[in-house]
Amino acid sequence: MEGKYTVINKNFKPGIFSQGIKYCIILIAALALASCGRTNGNSLPSAQFVPAEEGPGPQYIVGPLDGLEIFVWRNPELTTSVTVRPDGRFSVPLIDDMTATGRTPTQLARDIEKKLSEYIQSPIVTVIVSGFQGPFAQQVRVVGSATSPQAIAYRANMTLLDVMITVGGVTEFAAGNRATLARIEGGVQREYGIRIDDLIRDGDVSANVKIQPGDVIIIPESFF
Repeated sequence: MEGKYTVINKNFKPGIFSQGIKYCIILIAALALASCGRTNGNSLPSAQFVPAEEGPGPQYIVGPLDGLEIFVWRNPELTTSVTVRPDGRFSVPLIDDMTATGRTPTQLARDIEKKLSEYIQSPIVTVIVSGFQGPFAQQVRVVGSATSPQAIAYRANMTLLDVMITVGGVTEFAAGNRATLARIEGGVQREYGIRIDDLIRDGDVSANVKIQPGDVIIIPESFF
């Protein structure tokens, strides 16, 4: 028995074991510092829950599946309702396959007037949007550990709190304070750390930030 224990003691190298623990500690510390650096180094200014004076947002751009109410003054036979097709076009009496996406309602009304002027004199057209969807480039997307991940039509003065209410908050296993907001600024994608747990679980108003059209919110799961 004594010889057997002697062999085990010769093969055991405590230095390797302690060195492995040291590497694990360094790795965990590095990950923690990297996470903190991302969140604190790229933070967004906080927004109020309800702005004192809400201003208009960016002009609305028509998108696929938007509903359109097209009113032609003094021409009830040309007044109609239509849904923009998935390809971004629509057809109405006297007009086939007109492009709607990428246009504001006012711009679209002027386009329709130009087409109708070939058939009637000085048409006056009003376009009203219903069933808002908006183009994909302006939708706010929430992916990952949200209760109901989805794409949301952007609304003027939208904040992170509004988005989280729409998606029903986060799941039980979400790491909300490690969430990321990806945003295109000047043609370059930038990432910002956001603190969803602090906002919806602790009521920290400073964690509420303004949302821009096209933002993508990514909510990871917790490691533990």
